[in-house]
Amino acid sequence: MCGRFNLYSNIDILLDQFELINGDMFEILPRFNIAPSQDVLAVIEGEDGRRGGYLRWGLIPSWANDSKIGYKMINARAETIHEKPSFKRLLARRRCLVIADGFYEWKKDGNKKQPFHIFLKDKQPFAFAGLWDRWIQAGEIIQTCTIITTEANELMADIHDRMPVILTKESERQWLDRKIQDEDQLKSLLIPYDSTAMDVYPISEFVNSPRNEGIEILNSL
Repeated sequence: MCGRFNLYSNIDILLDQFELINGDMFEILPRFNIAPSQDVLAVIEGEDGRRGGYLRWGLIPSWANDSKIGYKMINARAETIHEKPSFKRLLARRRCLVIADGFYEWKKDGNKKQPFHIFLKDKQPFAFAGLWDRWIQAGEIIQTCTIITTEANELMADIHDRMPVILTKESERQWLDRKIQDEDQLKSLLIPYDSTAMDVYPISEFVNSPRNEGIEILNSL
């Protein structure tokens, strides 16, 4: 499961790290509580290089009759991504990176759920593996995405049994390479990230409401 994350790195860092060629065409504002149905920064491979832009989080398949289906499709399971009609065709031709600095997960503790902030030890931004699609109906065009999840690594296992797929630099390259369409090769990239390169700490329940925003969300308990 991945239901909330953050992105607050300086735009120059993002342009350099993800090799974006169109940084003058969009704005990046610090966000500390990105939630489903909101716009997220995504990267795709264009004919002339990597391009960044915004997609709505919550996949609406191009064939869907109702856009509300997107609320149910914020995540796609890596294990079955090649089987589901909503995702199978996108795996071959509409892959993207969703950029983040960290994400949040909740651990059940009796009747309570304790939120945690999870990030990379080097505190650098990273990319989730994602899929995107374009929905057109009655002249309305909505471009949306989903974040792929996999089984938890050792760090995450004590909090939740799932985690978003975080790609290494080499995996990013292969995931965006439109010439690569082999199902097995693509699925081999969708594995738990190295737990020794990640860190985690508990945060307050302030993060629970997507209406709450601000750097104070990152404050440790």
